[in-house]
Amino acid sequence: MEKFPTYDELQDLIHLAQREDMGEQGDVTSRLLVPAEQIGVGTLVQREVGIACGLPIVEMICRVYDERLRVEQIPGFHMEIIEGRFSDSRSTPLVRIRGPMRSILAAERVVLNFLQHLSGVATLTHRFVRRVAGTKARIYDTRKTLPGMRLLEKYAVRCGGGMNHRMGLYDAVLVKDNHIAPVPVKELAAYLSDVAVRSKAEDARRWIEVEVDSLEQLREVLKVGGVDVVLLDNMDCPRMAQAVELRDRAAHRPALEASGGVTLETVRAIALTGVERIAVGAVTHSAPALDIGLDIEIQ
Repeated sequence: MEKFPTYDELQDLIHLAQREDMGEQGDVTSRLLVPAEQIGVGTLVQREVGIACGLPIVEMICRVYDERLRVEQIPGFHMEIIEGRFSDSRSTPLVRIRGPMRSILAAERVVLNFLQHLSGVATLTHRFVRRVAGTKARIYDTRKTLPGMRLLEKYAVRCGGGMNHRMGLYDAVLVKDNHIAPVPVKELAAYLSDVAVRSKAEDARRWIEVEVDSLEQLREVLKVGGVDVVLLDNMDCPRMAQAVELRDRAAHRPALEASGGVTLETVRAIALTGVERIAVGAVTHSAPALDIGLDIEIQ
């Protein structure tokens, strides 16, 4: 199982989700309809083919809502086995929540919001990964994440078999077109060499990626020894194949990353050009929620 973010990393996000749902008055419906002493059990069930992802957050959320809530493993469906696992069943029990009914019902929507979204991200990533099977290309995420959800979404990408790009602006250098717009192409190699030297002086482990949108730019970037990855922005497959040939003949051979408008229909052809990395913003910003429900039993 992938390493899940800690409670300390997620508690602010969980409390925010609780506050926006409960407001000042709390769950007024359950307060009117459900006796305070009533105990129940809720079983989380995956109702759609895909990957269950995010189960460790259930216990974290329950801790915030009511310390009397208990998250129980289901025999034969231990969390360490089912978390991040693809299921082709439309009825897969995940975990149970036992305790005061009012608290279960109050936490239900927040629990499902996290699980459905993260499972959707993992499942869509898995679909992209399957499309490039047998090639040397790997699927990468991007920074196109929901505010506050980056740690969780990038975790979900890993659960789906994808790879994480940089976490934020702070942990890698990515020189994009807007950064180098004023730089003439013939001066690009010298400009980037200086950037690489200054970056390595700050942190020798920091990797450097440069975005190009033409083969002319690529030829200049390939002269720079300090560049680890070149991003091929919105290039068609024939030009990407040419880019791979240029890189393979160069003295410096950074990894090549395809980016821009990648879909499930196009990703296989992109992978067959020979690029090592394919960045797919859709795995986080456009992943449909996976159908997960909570089935309630009164004790």
